[in-house]
Amino acid sequence: MISIRVQNLSFVFMFILTACNGGKGDKTQIGERVRKNVLLICIDDLRPELNSFGASYVKSPNIDHLASIGRPFSRHYVSAPSCGPSRYTMLTGQYGVQYRQHSNQALFSRAMDMAKNPYQVMPSMPEWFRKNGYTTVSVGKVSHHPGGRGGVDWDNDTLPEMPNAWDRHLMPVGAWETPRGAMHGLSYGKVRKSGQRDVLETVDDKDTSYPDGLIAEEGLKQLEELASGREPFFLAIGLIKPHLPFGVPKKYLERYDGVTIPLPLHPEKPKGKTTWHGSNEFMAYDRWGKDPREDKEFALELKKYYAACVSYADKHVGDILKKLKETGADKNTVVVLWGDHGWHLGEHAIWGKHSLFEESLRSPLIVYDPQMGNPGKQSDAIVESLDIFPTLCDLTELPKPDDIHGSSLVSNIQNPQSKGHSAVAYTSEATTLRTDNYRFIQHSSGEVELYDHREDPSEIQNIAAENPELVSKLNDQLEAKLDRAYDRKP
Repeated sequence: MISIRVQNLSFVFMFILTACNGGKGDKTQIGERVRKNVLLICIDDLRPELNSFGASYVKSPNIDHLASIGRPFSRHYVSAPSCGPSRYTMLTGQYGVQYRQHSNQALFSRAMDMAKNPYQVMPSMPEWFRKNGYTTVSVGKVSHHPGGRGGVDWDNDTLPEMPNAWDRHLMPVGAWETPRGAMHGLSYGKVRKSGQRDVLETVDDKDTSYPDGLIAEEGLKQLEELASGREPFFLAIGLIKPHLPFGVPKKYLERYDGVTIPLPLHPEKPKGKTTWHGSNEFMAYDRWGKDPREDKEFALELKKYYAACVSYADKHVGDILKKLKETGADKNTVVVLWGDHGWHLGEHAIWGKHSLFEESLRSPLIVYDPQMGNPGKQSDAIVESLDIFPTLCDLTELPKPDDIHGSSLVSNIQNPQSKGHSAVAYTSEATTLRTDNYRFIQHSSGEVELYDHREDPSEIQNIAAENPELVSKLNDQLEAKLDRAYDRKP
């Protein structure tokens, strides 16, 4: 077993008892109280384009309901504008800066380091819960690869993306045959390949005409089984939409008939040195010669399909929450809904993620605890995905591994007026710090960006040149936050 110092000595006895029982225990193990379960819902490429987050034209009633009974965080930031490194941080409680050049393979790189020296790698969040007596199950896209396996088609059982994390890690593939095929699948088993890469698609059929329907069905089965068991559970369900391609059952698209959808804000390409890019992922899809950066009608059509995909994901969230209530486990389950990063819908002339602008880094976070006060009140504190691991430890009364980089959000959950903290994010070539008032970006080439969110929330005017003292101060804050991350092994 990995040797980890714990911060709260009152839990040491409980931790040792759990380990002696083979890592499994009874739901009533903490005194006479039933141990809380965890339900984590991950949604790919979901920016805060939700009614409850201010996008009033979006039909998202189920996520909105969760926000009304939980704590929605309006300024939640991810650690990287890409699926792999962002999920690395959420699932490990560490920035993972040492893997910044590894992009979506960060968790696999961690797995290789574990194989070399397991005592130097901190347990992941699901592994930590598993070691503390929880049954851990993932369904769908929770880590970068749906199902959490490597190999050519992402289905090799000998190559787990997160060793020791899950009792079961599942990815129903149906007609798509492999997790890789389902990840970018269009309807009825069509997989992304040359000549079959339409960026938009709709079919008049049931939810299972796209992979998320199968993921949701399996998630409901696992939830029902886990809720009837003796052990506390940690269940993670990962939905793929609204990730590209924007394929969706017709009934969700029809919800937007006659709805006024706003054009992209600040659609101009930025000047000077920025993390702007040419939307390569998006542009590689078949667009029938159309470019939304030049064609406003096409831009609106894309936004309509994106919104429909959000509504499709929202429906599955509703089914999951309904099942949780039907089992009775809702009274004792912490629910976290998390978007793995943002997504540009034309802002800064970008369609996609991968920048360090606000649109790529801000995503929805909602935390529901059955015992929380002030439900439904929004927190405007700056928080990070990094904070989810320690928060869930506190809410379930587990000890925390000593090397967690984040801060518990329990005070924010109890009191929505509680303060937050600055947020760090990175790409392979640049790093950013987001504070209450500023976004600061340091490029590896030496150039810097500085935006004042009080005057320029769209991040258009770089004021770094005329504010050298502020640049120096923010750079010192950024380096101080990263020092701890760089100090960690491997």
